[in-house]
Amino acid sequence: MTDDIAKEKKYNKWIVVLSIVIPLIVAALFGIKIPNVEPLTFLPPIYASINAFTAFVLVAAFWAITNKKQNLHKRLMQFAISLSVVFLAMYVAYHMTSESTKFGGQGAIKYIYYIILISHIILSVAVIPFVLITYVRAITNNFERHKKIARITFPLWLYVAVSGVVVFIMISPYY
Repeated sequence: MTDDIAKEKKYNKWIVVLSIVIPLIVAALFGIKIPNVEPLTFLPPIYASINAFTAFVLVAAFWAITNKKQNLHKRLMQFAISLSVVFLAMYVAYHMTSESTKFGGQGAIKYIYYIILISHIILSVAVIPFVLITYVRAITNNFERHKKIARITFPLWLYVAVSGVVVFIMISPYY
């Protein structure tokens, strides 16, 4: 076992724990409504914008690494992770203070919406361990293994960011 892989192993428990705990906490918090609190109805366009900005940052980070700008890539990826954490906090805060909005579209658009929404939700859970593993491989300087998983993580994460914006745009008339 190489030294880089040994360094990675010390993070594995955290990756597993966070990959399970984050979705469970988000799901649990969906069922909790904070009483006597003004609904935070202003948040959806903000967290949708954060998703859009995250997509932009991911593409910029991809550009940076393909142009051998490792330090810029590193900073952009850390920023993308930070944006995702801020998004998640706002998303949970909104759903703890506001009722979920029902999609009001009819016909084919309704099916398209639900296909995008369901794929977004499933992949937003699935991408968590990919992001964490990719990040750990970078911070432990295991760049060959980092590159291999980043080829999977990048399109997944980009899809989650972009599809979140699409879902917001499609449901925004019904807020």
